[in-house]
Amino acid sequence: MRYFVSRLAFFVLLLASVATFGQSSSQSSEQQAPAAATPQPVSEEVAEAEAAIVKSDWKAAETKLETWLAAHPADARALFDAGYVADAQNRPDDAVGLYRRAVEANPQSFEAHVEMGLLLARQGKQAEARPELAAATQLAPGVAGPDAKARAWRALAQIDRTNDPAEASTDLLEALKLTPETPEDTLLAASLADQSGQADAAEAAYRRVLAEDPKSAAANAGLAHILIARKQFPEAEALLRTALEKLPDDPVLSAQLAAVLAAQDKAEALPLLQKLHTALPNNAVISRMLAEVLAEAGDAAGSDKLYVGLLAAQPDDPELLVSHGQNLLHLLKYAEALAAFDKATRLDAANGDGWSGLAIAASRTNQPSITLHALTMRSRYLPELPSTYFLWATAYDSLHDKAAAVTYYHHFLDASAGKFPNQEWQARQRLLLLEGKK
Repeated sequence: MRYFVSRLAFFVLLLASVATFGQSSSQSSEQQAPAAATPQPVSEEVAEAEAAIVKSDWKAAETKLETWLAAHPADARALFDAGYVADAQNRPDDAVGLYRRAVEANPQSFEAHVEMGLLLARQGKQAEARPELAAATQLAPGVAGPDAKARAWRALAQIDRTNDPAEASTDLLEALKLTPETPEDTLLAASLADQSGQADAAEAAYRRVLAEDPKSAAANAGLAHILIARKQFPEAEALLRTALEKLPDDPVLSAQLAAVLAAQDKAEALPLLQKLHTALPNNAVISRMLAEVLAEAGDAAGSDKLYVGLLAAQPDDPELLVSHGQNLLHLLKYAEALAAFDKATRLDAANGDGWSGLAIAASRTNQPSITLHALTMRSRYLPELPSTYFLWATAYDSLHDKAAAVTYYHHFLDASAGKFPNQEWQARQRLLLLEGKK
């Protein structure tokens, strides 16, 4: 509703003006706009349609415009009006088509470029929206005034923020030359600074917003994100608890608090994540966090049920496969674990955890050659541990490579330092036999 109220206010300006639809503004512009087309008077029929638009009488306006356009198909102002009416009646494809015709009839039509760009952006067609909005920023806004041009720059910033934060910052600065900074601008600037690795600038911007509006969910979440990235967990926890007192049902803030609690090994993380998962069962991020915390808590079966669901949607995610495989190891399902780790390492050959899991699963299924291959690959990415030395030793032992087995049993005993008594006893027994046969 608020969107159409603002657009109707914009339309009243057009109706009140005697200027032509594409005529340049009398205000100066930093960038010279192309020369305006020859002004054309507004017909009585179009004026009556615009009066109906101001009253939100869409059907009356549509009828008058259709009659007029049947005889005057290249009337840019009438085409824009018809596009506006189609948009107001939730016929976006018709609206885009009419706005395009308006631009073809008058390429200097600031209003048509802006409205078409905004509509395409709302449809998620960012690649099509961008050139329309960019074109609008190079035109004089006419009766729409600097607010409308600033609106185009801000829309460009939102489009550019994903792929080009630096360009988005430039877009935002252009908007701020035309109109005062808003809290939404500060939030966007903070987000862009964060994306560009300027954490201090982002933090300062988020704190400015919070000084004015402590209940800003976006500012609290943004600042918490920075604190979490810096591993300032106690400070992030305090911020999020305070924010959740004001916004108790915010899922993003709740998920961030759960992540902070989990990072500090606090037991509160699990019930909070379970509550979030119940409220948002299809949220993959929350499901993933809950699965990880359940695994850490020793509930491999509960954790794996979530990972199986996540893998149904993302079957080729190496990290999910590794986590699934680790749960299967705990559940003693070694053959299934082997398959999961094998797929993970085929998808991501640099996944050290995947190779670790594959080595363990292969050892448990008596496949020493696969164990040695997995250990060889793992050693490219991760340092050796007492457990991996033991796997090397037992794999070589199974293959009757006495010299290599002896070497790795000794490496294991040197590294284990009494932490693995059962395996140490086994290693010493094997060394007595292997070295005694020399």
